[in-house]
Amino acid sequence: MNDSVSARVRELGEFIREQRRQAQLSLRKLAEQAGVSNPYLSQIERGLRKPSAEILQAIAKALRISAETLYVRAGLLDPEAEATDVVAAILQDRSITEGQKKTLIEIYHSFRIVAGRAAEGGEGDRWGPVGGFEEGELKREAVADLSDDLSAEHPQQGPQWTGGRAEDKFLRSAER
Repeated sequence: MNDSVSARVRELGEFIREQRRQAQLSLRKLAEQAGVSNPYLSQIERGLRKPSAEILQAIAKALRISAETLYVRAGLLDPEAEATDVVAAILQDRSITEGQKKTLIEIYHSFRIVAGRAAEGGEGDRWGPVGGFEEGELKREAVADLSDDLSAEHPQQGPQWTGGRAEDKFLRSAER
């Protein structure tokens, strides 16, 4: 393996180890759940082996994380292509309004910014100033847009879509 590939394999192994520790799984338990041997998983975590996409999928399933996350880390998937696919899927959905599409895309991009900050060692686990929004502003704006869209689409529902309890519940769940 050349230096950049071996560095990527090492980083992938470190990431898998960290995810395993966060999931509070022993090496043996993760190996069992992923259907691989203990020594092979240990070699992956130490960056000595480059696992196949099939093995990465099994590990991801055992860790309860997305396989795509591991594919990106392994260099099997382009992270920008993944982002484009998400935005394209939102834009193609005919069941939601243009305002809802805009809100979903803005929220998605803000999550990617926060995730990028977390990956760089910054604060990424909370809603902070993201994309020019002050803390909580993006959530309030998204809820307001959603409430407006739902009120317009479901006028018979009346006040429950215009804020109040629905908005508070959404904001509380987003802050968890």
